[in-house]
Amino acid sequence: MTNTFKDTLRGMTFGVPWNLALLTLGSFLIAFSVKAIAVPHGLLTGGMSGIALLCYYAFGGLTTGQWYFALNLPVFVLGWVFVSKRFFFYSLYGMVISSVFIDAIPYALHMKDIWLAVITGGGIMGAGVGIALRSLGSTGGSDILAVICKEKFNMSMGSFEFWFNMLGFVAGFVYLDMNIVLYSIAMTFVIAFGIEYVLGMFSERKMVMIVSDHHAAVNAAILTDLDRGVTILEGTGGYSGQPRKVVMTMISSMQLKELEELVYTIDPDAFLIMGSGFHVQGQGFSSRKVY
Repeated sequence: MTNTFKDTLRGMTFGVPWNLALLTLGSFLIAFSVKAIAVPHGLLTGGMSGIALLCYYAFGGLTTGQWYFALNLPVFVLGWVFVSKRFFFYSLYGMVISSVFIDAIPYALHMKDIWLAVITGGGIMGAGVGIALRSLGSTGGSDILAVICKEKFNMSMGSFEFWFNMLGFVAGFVYLDMNIVLYSIAMTFVIAFGIEYVLGMFSERKMVMIVSDHHAAVNAAILTDLDRGVTILEGTGGYSGQPRKVVMTMISSMQLKELEELVYTIDPDAFLIMGSGFHVQGQGFSSRKVY
């Protein structure tokens, strides 16, 4: 992959069309989960959409989408004051399009087993939230409050979302059947899993350390064929006491098999150590997200 193409691809991820596309797709999936699955089964979804559903179940008067829009207005005032204007406008688009989708979707996906609704609705919503969070905005609501708490009070977004959801479920026990609230809590765990899966799907990195007598050739192959950076570490064999060169590199999960082929073609006796689950920012990988 050439540097020009990588720079173009990286620039596209910060462009307006790409971010609007992510927000649109994410908002549609969230709205479908709310309108087609959660509402027909009386479930809460957590977040601001869950509060909107609770208001719809308890008070009526407005549609779910209208409740969602109304509850977001004061939150966006805080977003305008405490977060960047770019994040505000992207999130405003996400909130508006989510409200429109929630009211526009006419389809209801009725299921005989409520656990199917919990798993399906949670998975779809988790995917939607994860896709939206890949953008430089959000779909509004608790995401904005979470960003504010992260920026101002160094509180993790996950912790804020957890306690915000718990407050919603406590209120749910007052107005809804206990079994429905418990099913809804189970649904939030599915949502959380879906979010983490989508966010990690294309961003998981692997750190690889290679011990080889042909470290120079391995180094050159990684730089040329994989277009990844390499760091040469000084090591000492614990048994032999001999100095050894250790090649360290960071790659994407999709490059792992290619790296193995490269290394073992050069040195069948090479020793590889691989670790997964790393979050990497910097040259050749994702850039730091600034709201």
